[in-house]
Amino acid sequence: MNQEVKSTCCYCGVGCGVLIRTDGITVQGVRGDPEHPANYGRLCTKGASLHLTAQGEGRLRHPALRPARDRQPERLAWAQALDTAAERFAGIIREHGPDSVAFYISGQLMTEDYYVFNKLAKGLIGTNNVDTNSRLCMSSAVAGYKQTLGADAPPCCYEDIGQAGVILIAGANPALAHPIVFRYIEDARAANPALKIIVVDPRRSETAEIADLHLPILPGSDIALFNGMLHVMLAEGLVDGDYIARHTSGFDELAGNLAEYTPQRVAGLCGIPASSIVRAARWFATQGPALSLYCQGLNQSAHGTHNNAALIHLHLATGQIGKPGAGPFSLTGQPNAMGGREVGGLANLLSAHRDLANPEHRAEVAALWGIPDVPAKPGKAAVDLFKALESGEIKAVWIACTNPAQSLPNQASVRAGLARAEFVVLQETFADTDTAAYADLLLPATGWGEKHGTVTNSERRITRVQPAVVPLGEARHDWQIVVDFARRLGRKLENPVPQGDFLRGAVDRLFPYETVESIFAEHCVTTRGRDLDISGLSYAVLEQQGPQQWPFPEGASQGRQRLYADGRFPTADGRARFIAVTHQATAEVPGKEHPLSLLSGRLRDQWHGMSRTGIVPRLFNLDDEPLLAMHPCDMRHRQLDDGDLVRLFNGRGEIVVRVASRPGLARGRVWMPMHWGSRFMNSAGVNALVGDAVDPYSQQPELKHTAVEVAKSELNYPLAVIRRCSDVAEALRVLDAARSLLPDFAYASVGLYGRASPLVVFRAATAEPATAPALAAIDRCFGLDGETGAIVYTDAKRHIAKKAIAIDGQLFGVRLAGETVAQAWLKQAMAEGELDASLLRFALAPSAAAPTSTAPRQIVCKCADVSDKQITTAIDAGADLTALQENLKCGTFCGGCIPDIKRLLLRQVQQQPEAA
Repeated sequence: MNQEVKSTCCYCGVGCGVLIRTDGITVQGVRGDPEHPANYGRLCTKGASLHLTAQGEGRLRHPALRPARDRQPERLAWAQALDTAAERFAGIIREHGPDSVAFYISGQLMTEDYYVFNKLAKGLIGTNNVDTNSRLCMSSAVAGYKQTLGADAPPCCYEDIGQAGVILIAGANPALAHPIVFRYIEDARAANPALKIIVVDPRRSETAEIADLHLPILPGSDIALFNGMLHVMLAEGLVDGDYIARHTSGFDELAGNLAEYTPQRVAGLCGIPASSIVRAARWFATQGPALSLYCQGLNQSAHGTHNNAALIHLHLATGQIGKPGAGPFSLTGQPNAMGGREVGGLANLLSAHRDLANPEHRAEVAALWGIPDVPAKPGKAAVDLFKALESGEIKAVWIACTNPAQSLPNQASVRAGLARAEFVVLQETFADTDTAAYADLLLPATGWGEKHGTVTNSERRITRVQPAVVPLGEARHDWQIVVDFARRLGRKLENPVPQGDFLRGAVDRLFPYETVESIFAEHCVTTRGRDLDISGLSYAVLEQQGPQQWPFPEGASQGRQRLYADGRFPTADGRARFIAVTHQATAEVPGKEHPLSLLSGRLRDQWHGMSRTGIVPRLFNLDDEPLLAMHPCDMRHRQLDDGDLVRLFNGRGEIVVRVASRPGLARGRVWMPMHWGSRFMNSAGVNALVGDAVDPYSQQPELKHTAVEVAKSELNYPLAVIRRCSDVAEALRVLDAARSLLPDFAYASVGLYGRASPLVVFRAATAEPATAPALAAIDRCFGLDGETGAIVYTDAKRHIAKKAIAIDGQLFGVRLAGETVAQAWLKQAMAEGELDASLLRFALAPSAAAPTSTAPRQIVCKCADVSDKQITTAIDAGADLTALQENLKCGTFCGGCIPDIKRLLLRQVQQQPEAA
């Protein structure tokens, strides 16, 4: 019997609640939880497709060990796998010390998973070498909050969006990266037409389209902008002097630095009009409650901490914090980056927001864990951790639920480090990530729908996650893997805690957990008296009362919606702090050899390295290949046209990619999504070009910017293959086979497309025409090597060779070589089944237009991938809004498409002939 189980989405940090429809064995469907206070039933495109990622495709099902680095992994039992890991780690620790091993974990783990990983490293082994991919997205936000407000505690809530008078969005594109937050912004605008929206972004993003004021600043000039705005506020008497005097310190020193940040000077530093800086400052200070929303554009910078601090200064100077509709609201990048930080999931942190550098904090944690001490030596942050692998300082690394061979900067160095490591363990849900190729031992972890534990979202709200289905294959929960390994490792080490004289039985006392709930209970105890005190929370409270915000101390009946309403801050003197921050350039400044600023960002329908979203064909329908966006003038200067292949390069490497003009970009700036890696193209993606400069306070790398040049590629011989598959499972098998072709070409990409009829789409190019054997190899790879149903066109003089295979009146696959202009319409026609048997001969025609007058479909409901044609066909058959929602699921997720559906309903009704 089907039932619905409460869970959360596993993508961005909004923390949307979902209801999983399940029979206990498989996931049948998903919908937004209408009772969850983060989303009230809304879901974005990715969240609405979660059930399509939980069918088992691409999963790592069994432990496997690679006999040698150049060999395929071989299956083995869990006990043997963990014994092997324990023996290797123990041997390395005995010979080289505890700091010769490291753990690199993930913001997609449960809080309980995070907790035991940290206890394993810092409590049992005695190393602080445990860091997380949150270092890549949120550590500057952490450091910025701590430097100014005293603690890593976002003071706001989602409700504030609807109560703000002005919203400043800086370094964030919530329309794509946090779609449910964007829905709240749209709702706020609809409810309050006087709401002012300011968007600070070097490019005119999708979010900037709704802005009353878009500030397309030069990359890296955020501090200058915010200092300039504060200069205007101070000069025009728009600061709250009483709030500054009673609740802050350090303002006089900062004010002394502000004199030079006149609107005219800042205009030159930022590349925007001085009048826009003045307008932004006045709006922020006078339009009612001021809310700021910010993310990676501020964080992923070599001065990201001070970017954050400079923005927070605007709130402190105007008293816009701790009240409805106001405050600095950092948008979390991952579903549980916040929970990981709560338990010390960074190399410089300890449980419950304690600092590793603080001897009192180390002593508190040691007492809580019952160990002699926590090591004082700082651990390696992410970038330095992988540099230490390359240098040989770190010998073994345990990676869990993340993909550093795609996500970290300076990929050549990262991959060299993984290759040199003596032992690499990968604890993962999916089998074919970029990092999996470097793993000696692969351990299957439970995935979305199978996990249990807690997660914390951007507004400090903790949600209890329940499993909906049994684990696939032999997958185990992450905390179970860690606890089992810790017990085995402790018994193999002569002294379970190398930094002190500790009894052999300590490992059982350190890791007594038989249930995930017991880990959460211990975590709650460690927070007592801290800023994030959740000593009053338990699984029972979360299950009975629903998700709760922290702090939630013992005796509380509910969590605190907003922080700092009383003007008291978790600093030594109770005052917030102004920091004397100054403008700094980007780590790399464009110059003669590399004159362009390469910016990276996110797509609407993909997530990080695409290990999960990359198995859902319909999530490729909007963006199905890597593209480099450029300003039309920059393209003309380099004699480029839309669709040309270009070399994108700097001193670290080169990528060949297709280019597309984007007027929303200023001249001198190019933009490429960060998702594409070696699984979908023949390079490591944009991070192969990005440098590894880091912020000195947060150790977060400057992933958002690097200097590059673009030149036209000489790869003038194009190839394309479109292969229709019977189902997603077959599509993924064909996709995996096609990946073997990627290294053979100077340019190549492969991906999915479609819905009911999933497609695999392969594109490549060479400098010379493809040989007959090369084309035959491509045909074999895609199952197009037979003659049955084949249509062939060859022009030897122009080196054009095309082949199509039709089965039962439908195109099965097409291979185009030498000329590929028909691929766009062929892709849609094959996905929709719109090319009937009488038109099959046109599949090989050199035409960019379809042979029929069929208009291209427009997606109305992006969440359910429902087109206007599907909706109008259903309306003609008698469907009303309720029937459309019930049968097509359009308008049942985020709700953003309902106005468009209503317009289609009205239009179809008006077009129907009147009854006689």
